[in-house]
Amino acid sequence: MYEESIKLLNKAVADELAAVHQYLYFHFHCEDQGFELLAGLFMRIAIEEMGHIELLAERIIFLGGDVEMVPSAEVKKVRDVAEMLEMGMAMEQGSVRDYNVWANECAANADSGSKRIFEQLVADEERHYDQYDNERQNLARFGDRYLALQSIERSKRVAASGGAAEA
Repeated sequence: MYEESIKLLNKAVADELAAVHQYLYFHFHCEDQGFELLAGLFMRIAIEEMGHIELLAERIIFLGGDVEMVPSAEVKKVRDVAEMLEMGMAMEQGSVRDYNVWANECAANADSGSKRIFEQLVADEERHYDQYDNERQNLARFGDRYLALQSIERSKRVAASGGAAEA
């Protein structure tokens, strides 16, 4: 009865897994470059995407399906911060588009529970888009100075801790 909803929910799991992998990759590279504020943003959003996977998986199992844990895309090797933010924005925008459509499909199939989950995800993904867009605007406005300030703050903390890198 809920085969179509299970299929859509699993597509969302695949997209969320891809986002987690991509955002963690961005986190690692921002952290390595000393851009801790951006690294933290990518990590926080990756963790929120993990929560989405859990929510989707619980619904799939409730509907009698099996959770497919296969990411929808490979990690793209992007190391430029502006490109990371643009890519994050595009990923979130795609999710908003898909989840809106899928919410309507679930409603048409008399599955209001899955519809509500997709609507909740839309709100989260729109917030993520806005966060990436704000950072992109800061980078456009302040340029490399914006990134340099993040690096300087990290260097100050490392120096204050006796030179030990934070784990």
